[in-house]
Amino acid sequence: MKLTSSRSRLASAAVAGVALTGLLSACGGSDSSDDGASGASGPVTLPFWGWANGQEAVVKAFNASHKDVRLKYTKVTDQLTMQKQLTNAVKAGNAPCLVQNTAEYVTSWVSQGALADITEYVEADKERFNAGSWASAQVQGKLYGVPTSSAPNFTIYRTDVFDTYGIEPPATWADFVTAGKELKKHGIEITNFAGEDPSTLEVLAMQAGAHWYAVDGDAWKVDFQDEGTLKAAKVIQEIIDNDLNSTMSFADYAAVQRTYDNGSTATRQISTWQMAGMVQNFSKSFGKWALSPWPAFRGEAPKTPAGTNLTGGVTLVTKECAHPEQAAEAALWMSTDPGAVKTMASPETGNGVMPALADSDAYVSESISQKLLGANYKPAQKVVTDSLGTITTDWAFGPNWTAMFTELQAGWAKVVSKEQTVTELLAHMQKWTVDDLKSRGINVKG
Repeated sequence: MKLTSSRSRLASAAVAGVALTGLLSACGGSDSSDDGASGASGPVTLPFWGWANGQEAVVKAFNASHKDVRLKYTKVTDQLTMQKQLTNAVKAGNAPCLVQNTAEYVTSWVSQGALADITEYVEADKERFNAGSWASAQVQGKLYGVPTSSAPNFTIYRTDVFDTYGIEPPATWADFVTAGKELKKHGIEITNFAGEDPSTLEVLAMQAGAHWYAVDGDAWKVDFQDEGTLKAAKVIQEIIDNDLNSTMSFADYAAVQRTYDNGSTATRQISTWQMAGMVQNFSKSFGKWALSPWPAFRGEAPKTPAGTNLTGGVTLVTKECAHPEQAAEAALWMSTDPGAVKTMASPETGNGVMPALADSDAYVSESISQKLLGANYKPAQKVVTDSLGTITTDWAFGPNWTAMFTELQAGWAKVVSKEQTVTELLAHMQKWTVDDLKSRGINVKG
């Protein structure tokens, strides 16, 4: 696994009004070395770092339609590489003007003084975006970027496998466990828990109403043991204890995909963008997949986790950018131009991401794969559209999220290998996160 008008998509990030000591020193407004001068010397050039498929085509279209501003695109390998390279660039004082990022990193970068406040340049466009995605680029009422994508979540499952064994798509997590037990009898695993990927725990906790971080007065409140988190932990532990999951690492991404393609793993909880990887790696199972709603907790209304380190995307403007107004306008164009949005929404031309726009329904058909779904393509569109209206909206990312998630990864690997339980991991994370925030000089309760 890896995922506010009535169409809200994304969790908000908040930062306490306290002294935040980060891993980086705050950098002032020195010109980025690649920034072009404005005025008579020619168009302003804005360095832009990203990793998503399709962005090069979007940059090309932007440059073709703008005379006074040009984007200079550098493709970074992936999200984690971006964080490392940006850290080094901020330290060296040569960060690009614009960077692709995801919501969970915004608070951390703001606390480190790395981002520019672009509220005055973009606040008039608020109504063009769904409220949840808009919040993903915002910290304490100030905007540091423009949202690019949201992440409706749902289940994709093998129809032939389910039909063969008379299994209905699981409506609840209890149904999911029951289905997993039936599939196990036939040598099939219902899901995969990669040891390096604790987002399974994160998104189930989010769906269950957990709040690992919250702002309480002038301090952060940390709680890895609230009712929602423990509810999520119980489901995950039952899946692991009953050996219903495989444990393949995404380090061999093609091998993981083969288990889905050959039917030895039967479901995934995903968002639209993950279909692109399935299409690119499958050879046997096209047309044998269908979508169903994300499983609910028994007795609760449908509710799906907000996009976190999936594709709850933002284009951020760094503090070093000499031309923040032009950078903000370029970010807005990339998130709202119909051609650019369509390019990024498609799993063929882009990343299969759902736009962050207030009305994204028109792009649903673009963001899912007819090749993958076959006869189930049209029903799948309703599943995605319905998911857009059930996403949680009150998740907060703490200022040490990156470090916390790294620690969580180490513990999750032990959970997957049955060296410790989920509740033991959560107890460790509670103490570790509080201690880490205190070591950074950040006010914390928990």
